[in-house]
Amino acid sequence: MTLRARTPGRDREFRDAVERLRVPGMGTEAVAPLLANLVHLLRPHRVLEVGMGYTTPFLARALSEVEELIAEEATGLARKTAPYLHEGRALDDAWVDAEPALLVPSSYREPYQPRLVAVDDLSMPDSSAGRVGEVLSTFGLEDLVTIVNADLRSCVPLLPDDLVPVDLAWVDAWDCLYFFEECWDLVNPDGGVVALHYLMTYPEGEAVLDYIAESGRLRPGEFEFLNLLEDHKLRQNSLTLLRRTSGCTPRRYSDVGLRPLLDGPVREDAYFLAQALDEGEENHG
Repeated sequence: MTLRARTPGRDREFRDAVERLRVPGMGTEAVAPLLANLVHLLRPHRVLEVGMGYTTPFLARALSEVEELIAEEATGLARKTAPYLHEGRALDDAWVDAEPALLVPSSYREPYQPRLVAVDDLSMPDSSAGRVGEVLSTFGLEDLVTIVNADLRSCVPLLPDDLVPVDLAWVDAWDCLYFFEECWDLVNPDGGVVALHYLMTYPEGEAVLDYIAESGRLRPGEFEFLNLLEDHKLRQNSLTLLRRTSGCTPRRYSDVGLRPLLDGPVREDAYFLAQALDEGEENHG
């Protein structure tokens, strides 16, 4: 089975539709596809966006693409495992490298059902937030997105209960410090990622970054911290990434020399998927 690689949101129809949402002064033309690629990289189940607009359909589209891809991968993983199960063979390097390659079977035991909650009070006259719903509907993405009509300071009680813990948060709002102070506990301690927009190259934002950095020093092990600068821009020119690490689950998939650990849980989970595929095909046969 060969899986076609996907480049998030690159088809012309999508580009033309989201272009209607782009506001030049918002500065998210590079951030939006970066967020889409983060979704493909991290495969978050629960995503929170504060400040709708150009980025919203990129996030929703990426979640839809990953949902489809994971379903294909789960089937492919089960199919390549089936001969090992039926013949009682141990998993080997050929199994690791066969398409779909390099996958951790435990990631596929439960269905991937992502959701995006987008928060905006529609109060900014220059924002394209009010037109987002139309673009989502064009691509059948509206069911993936729950819109909360509120500002950041009043939204927390209105968020769906099943959004927590948040795996990926994109905060495109002036109140980034409020999010860090008051909403941090919403973020998944097992590697949840927060992306904060435009905190570099102006005094107030730099003060927020200094505060976050000092918080990291005072709470070692709580999070990792990275600033990315678009230094060709006057403003709206940075992305700050925080990865919460206070409750990270240790993961080791290979031994010394990159020898994959294929016994135990990996084999058990792979066989589980292969058996489920067998049973499903028998029920439909």
